[in-house]
Amino acid sequence: MESKCILVTGATGFVGRALVRRLLAEGRRVRAALRGASAELPAEVERAVVGDIGPETDWSAAFDGVDTVAHLAARVHVLREDAADPLATFRAVNAEGTRRLAEAARAASVRRVVYVSTIGVHGVKTEGRPFDESSPFAPESLYAQSKLEGEKVLREVLAGSRTEWTILRPPLVYGPDAPGNFGRLVRLVARGVPLPLGAVRNRRSLIYVENLADAIVRCIDHLAAANETFVVSDGANLSTANLVRRIAEASGTPARLLPCPPVLLRCAGAMLGRRGEVGRLIDDLAIDSARLRRRLDWTPPFTAHEGLTLSSRPAGRASGEGR
Repeated sequence: MESKCILVTGATGFVGRALVRRLLAEGRRVRAALRGASAELPAEVERAVVGDIGPETDWSAAFDGVDTVAHLAARVHVLREDAADPLATFRAVNAEGTRRLAEAARAASVRRVVYVSTIGVHGVKTEGRPFDESSPFAPESLYAQSKLEGEKVLREVLAGSRTEWTILRPPLVYGPDAPGNFGRLVRLVARGVPLPLGAVRNRRSLIYVENLADAIVRCIDHLAAANETFVVSDGANLSTANLVRRIAEASGTPARLLPCPPVLLRCAGAMLGRRGEVGRLIDDLAIDSARLRRRLDWTPPFTAHEGLTLSSRPAGRASGEGR
């Protein structure tokens, strides 16, 4: 009997690569939905070229024998936006692309679709109470808005069908060679750049990429994940100052922190047109993932300290440790 296949979209991305590694290590059959045939993937991974993900994607080559879909592909934050209508462009991939995938999954009687969304559907900061699954929606970016719309269409399309859905909402994902803000912070610390964050006493939740991959696998397998939504994190809340200290310790570099009052950082951010970037450094964004841990009996395989240590070491020293 042929083994059940897991289709992964976004398999060549930062989280997708970690998920594929994890699935292959468990001896699972993995198929990647790819934009083009030239993508670099392990030889064991099956390939299905579907082109760009959007409202017209042809999924016919991808779903044969598929049991579960891990839908990670998305249009993410864009530093230099060149689309004439950015919101429409985000929606085409993250909402209508998800609709098209869900329709194909339903037609193929796929058992479950696991959709990786973002904690940003609840907003960019917490005030007192951590975000959980019951927190009100308050997306502030076009990306978060389109991901929330993707969640909605997934539930709508699969309602009443044999195909189950599970939604995961992670915060910032970090790991070795992470893209985005975490990777930039690691590089700044490694270069010994003084950072004016020594007086920041905020609380922020993150998730190590291997922990997120583990949570996705649990959502693929666990019966109690059917038609449920979960927020997910490492389970530890760190101030940005302590995050810098952890990165510096792991990389063998002194933490060069200047005690600049947060109110001055906010003023500087407003003057430079970088209010959002400063907010992500000094505001709270705490997550309570107790429901996921309780319902799916899930514990992150790596502590935040282990994850940050593995993520902050010089290239070549981060892999193969911590298991």
